[in-house]
Amino acid sequence: MNMVVKTDTAPSRPARLIDDFAPPLMLPGAHKLCAGCGEPAAMRSVVEMIDELGLTARTVGVFGIGCYTSFSPGLDVEMLQALHGRAPSLATGFKRARPDSIVFTMQGDGDMVNEGLQEVIHTAARGENITCIMLNNGVFGETGGHMTATTVLGQRTKNSLEGRDPKKHGYPIRMTEMLAPLEGVAYLARGATNNAGNLFKTRKMIASALKAQDEKRGFSMVEILTMCPTGWFIKTGEAPDYLTDHLGSYHKFGVIKDVTMEAGIARETETVAV
Repeated sequence: MNMVVKTDTAPSRPARLIDDFAPPLMLPGAHKLCAGCGEPAAMRSVVEMIDELGLTARTVGVFGIGCYTSFSPGLDVEMLQALHGRAPSLATGFKRARPDSIVFTMQGDGDMVNEGLQEVIHTAARGENITCIMLNNGVFGETGGHMTATTVLGQRTKNSLEGRDPKKHGYPIRMTEMLAPLEGVAYLARGATNNAGNLFKTRKMIASALKAQDEKRGFSMVEILTMCPTGWFIKTGEAPDYLTDHLGSYHKFGVIKDVTMEAGIARETETVAV
């Protein structure tokens, strides 16, 4: 079959829509985030997995404070807005009141690790049956791009212009690994949005985390590394490689913990590198 389309003359038949690739749970309209931001791809992946797993009617999202908060009015699922850092606690309350619901939080690294570190740690330690999504770009994007607790060594931010220095600023926190030893945690993984392959793997991680919740296995979380060229002081096209070389070299991709239940006995898999 000849797949070459000649462009020197008018087409023999009018154009037609082959398929509508818009995600069913995202309302029409362009987002207002910076060019090259990785958060829209992460948000789309979450709602697509909710739809594919048939969980829409039972799902409630709890949003923290960050650039991603602007998506909350544009998602066709029930939403709650939390105070800065407090999304896991609000999600816990809703889940305990409606245990058959599927509850996820959407937080950035600044919201979760700086503003609300104690919230997510205690939520995980209690084994609350919710799913947390953490968007990690290593900066407080919404408030100007300054350093967070996950900013990697050498990374430039608004208040670390020479790069993060461990002698001045301490070392970055690996949030996912910090939660792994807690007995209440059923599933932990870290994905990324910087290329199609990583996005595909991240979608599988999100699905696994939601399944862990639906099977009532305990706390689950997916950390997603996202691009922020504005906050990184780089050109938009450089952001995917910058994520790999900087954030990705410290915050390693992969499944960190996966506890399955066999005959009522918890069994933990080994870490799988991505």
